[in-house]
Amino acid sequence: MQLGLTIPLQRYLKLKNLPYGEPLDRQYCWDLHVITLQGRPSLLAVHCATRYTVTLFDVTIFQWGALQDTFLQGLRQSFTAVSISTETTERYLLRAGKTELTKTHGRREVAFLNRAWDDVAALDYTLDAAAQAQPLLDCAVNQKLSRCAGTDGLGQAEQRLIRSLERTSQ
Repeated sequence: MQLGLTIPLQRYLKLKNLPYGEPLDRQYCWDLHVITLQGRPSLLAVHCATRYTVTLFDVTIFQWGALQDTFLQGLRQSFTAVSISTETTERYLLRAGKTELTKTHGRREVAFLNRAWDDVAALDYTLDAAAQAQPLLDCAVNQKLSRCAGTDGLGQAEQRLIRSLERTSQ
């Protein structure tokens, strides 16, 4: 699985010379960005194929240092919150393979990440400042009609992700 880091996130983490990574199916690519929510550095992760969004609030310096593990924990929590079974999640992660940090996956994907960021900012009143995982905020963003790089037309990111997981688990 490739985790594409935006340039601002690379700067925030003081990372240089990330590879572009070998081309993968978009199903196994996520783009990650650092955003500020209620004055706290937070992680925004957007699935390249579906625009499914995972938000982690107030990420600590130690969690940024273990970004891959932090992302995977947040992904599992997000999938659980939308009733994706542990079995389906683990099967997806197994097929996705080892996580690697890369540059982002292209202009189009980053454009959709920016749209997701706009939605998160507009819906930040749903943020629970007492928790890192943000199921209510994620749900509001992922059920909103949107476009994505993986399919044409408007749709809900949550439904696109579920269909994607069904296809990849067969």
